[in-house]
Amino acid sequence: MDKEKQKIEETVRCPECGSTFILRDYSRAELVCRNCGFVIDDDLIDYAPEWRAFDSEQREKRSRVGAPMTYMIHDKGLSTMIDWKNRDSYGKPIPTRNRAQIYRLRQWQRKIRISNASERNLMGALSSLGRMSSGLGLPRMVRETAAMIYRKAVLKKLIRGRSAEGITAASLYAACRQCNVPRTLDEISKAARMPKKEIGRNYRFIARELKLKLLPTLPQDYVSRSCSDLKLSSDVQAKTLEILKEAAKRELTSGRGPTGIAAAALYIATVLCGERRTQKNIAEFLGVTEVTIRNRYKELAEKLDIDVIL
Repeated sequence: MDKEKQKIEETVRCPECGSTFILRDYSRAELVCRNCGFVIDDDLIDYAPEWRAFDSEQREKRSRVGAPMTYMIHDKGLSTMIDWKNRDSYGKPIPTRNRAQIYRLRQWQRKIRISNASERNLMGALSSLGRMSSGLGLPRMVRETAAMIYRKAVLKKLIRGRSAEGITAASLYAACRQCNVPRTLDEISKAARMPKKEIGRNYRFIARELKLKLLPTLPQDYVSRSCSDLKLSSDVQAKTLEILKEAAKRELTSGRGPTGIAAAALYIATVLCGERRTQKNIAEFLGVTEVTIRNRYKELAEKLDIDVIL
């Protein structure tokens, strides 16, 4: 036998002769006693590490597993799927006479994946969730969390009597809050194409029923993304965070909307750093009104003794 595939196991004893000279034969997946030849186990699992790979092509060729499990697919991606490419496992084209049979197999395979109405509902909801997440540019972590929240709502039968689209949008909003990826209700409403009042109602309902521990969003959560999308420098971002930190220390942020405070601090920072943006631009981006920005920035400037020259 190949020496690389054989390892002597010292901790296991043979049940026949009591010998500790045990051989692990990974080529046959057997655990064998070297003294009497008794096969102790014939279903041995190889726990050896993955082969070394130096680029993505080698990693794909040497991988011994399939795609990772995901909650974004109704069956978690564990079922098989017949590809629509008319090629076999060796990459050779499937003969024309067999293509009709392969087509019928594909159709049956698609029907088998969805066994009942609840799975069909879950498949549609997760598809809508993927569409909304793509439109908002959300990372994979948020999508998986939203899918998990929706699945919990289905298990607790919270969907009955309510719109699946509304619960899906509410799950996405809750996931954004849970993963500290701030998105306003206006953005979720626009992506879901439904009133934000309904999304907010469903969000409060599932948060209460599922006992989700969601901390309130902070004004600082909106700064990085706002500066990036408004094409502002790191100096503006640092100045905005400094203003918000001082405002929180003096308790000027309590009882006020985080987006309004963030918009006001950002506006003050753009003026101080010489990278002016209009109140209208900032208001449209953060989903607040220009009146809110004016009221908040005047209050911050007065309480923090900031001289804003307009």
